[in-house]
Amino acid sequence: MNKTISRTISEFAVNLKYEDLPKEVVNEVKRYLYDSIGCAYGGYHTKDVKILHNICTEMAGKREATVFGFGDKLPAVNTTLINSLMIRALDFNDIYWKEDPSHPSDIIPAALSVGEMVGASMKEVITAIVLAYEFEQRLCLFASPGVRERKWHHATLTQFVSPIVAGKMLGLNEDQMVNAIGINGSHNHTIGCPTAGKLTMMKNTVDPMAVQSGVFAALMAKKGYSGTEAVFEGKEGFMDTFLGWNGKEQKVEPVSMKGRDGVSDWKWNVEKLIGGLGDSYKIMECSMKAFPTEALTHTHLSATLKAVTKNNITYDQIETVTLTTLAQAYDILFDPHKYRPESRETADHSLPYCIAAALVDHKITTQSFSDKKLKDQRIWEVIDKIKGEPSQEFEKMFPAKQPSKVVVKTKDGREFSEYLEYPKGDPREPMTMEDLDNKFGELVGKLLTKGKRKEVKEAIFNAELLTAKEFMKKLIV
Repeated sequence: MNKTISRTISEFAVNLKYEDLPKEVVNEVKRYLYDSIGCAYGGYHTKDVKILHNICTEMAGKREATVFGFGDKLPAVNTTLINSLMIRALDFNDIYWKEDPSHPSDIIPAALSVGEMVGASMKEVITAIVLAYEFEQRLCLFASPGVRERKWHHATLTQFVSPIVAGKMLGLNEDQMVNAIGINGSHNHTIGCPTAGKLTMMKNTVDPMAVQSGVFAALMAKKGYSGTEAVFEGKEGFMDTFLGWNGKEQKVEPVSMKGRDGVSDWKWNVEKLIGGLGDSYKIMECSMKAFPTEALTHTHLSATLKAVTKNNITYDQIETVTLTTLAQAYDILFDPHKYRPESRETADHSLPYCIAAALVDHKITTQSFSDKKLKDQRIWEVIDKIKGEPSQEFEKMFPAKQPSKVVVKTKDGREFSEYLEYPKGDPREPMTMEDLDNKFGELVGKLLTKGKRKEVKEAIFNAELLTAKEFMKKLIV
């Protein structure tokens, strides 16, 4: 390579302008802003958000940026953390899943908080958000198999993207941007346990922490701090450390390793990370969530709901429910802990629980994971009747498709089957504006009046006319 990977990324990021963006890309940013801000309002009441908000409020500091909804002003580094967790808290924000999964909207607060701090326009914020989606999604294609398969968390990817977004808002030059990536990429590798077994508040917090530190890294670079330039491909860099790359000879060197789904050749695809930048924009390939649950549950939920609602099957009529799923989904979603979840974080990553709740209520909403619902005895009556079957055939179809087959057997001997290949919210079946309005309305609940909902929506879809400060002021409850 004539240039390092981080320098190629930095060159593109520094030179991208709002005027370069096609209208459909700008509109898609607004749609994801609408979806993400709705998720943030939904996370407003959660315990984990309250804890972090209280900690940061007690720390106080320079009044640089606004906390979603609450309206108080804190240092941009800390508002980024709180706002990112608010978007993430209900696990209802966007999803992109190829070799790796990720939620690019986790990074949106880096653009908004730093943008407000420096007095940027929303046109500049929109441009930075495009970069967030571009490189987060490209990183999901970079490792083969993905870092999640290698038992690391996808916040490991976010560490490289958040300083790009914050750096764009700070007006970093190419050298400074390279340093920012090198600073943050040196210390945020996240092990997979936050989303394995019994889950805790850290499930939704590791990505916001990687976003927060990206803002700090960009601030360091702005002041002249240096960071490792060859953080990706250099000796003992990301690729070398995670295997499948020869750092000395600078070439792909596949290594046969055993991961979550068996033995495979671990390697890297540099072209998918930095090839064809600007030819098209990855945000157009991202997905939204129709359910506030782990992404691999969605096709299964859609298929199950279709089977029971179409045939008017109630939970107490069910003998068994068998779900055929991807091997990696089976490992994540049918873990033994998932049959007796004790927290919202575990329940929304438990396919047995999600399916049981769907069988009982014929719907899945944010209330499906409330403390009250976790004590609903009807769920525990049916949850052990739900079984999973891993399929290598389905695994080969992923990630182009996310297949699900559900077979519902009733106590009177009837059998109903449904098969789907991708869920609502996928780019092949996108959320309509009506879908987004309904989702936003559900998430804001009684928090916003109808008039305030209209004001927020208008601010989002006319964002290019506002400054970041004006925009954030519109979001205060």
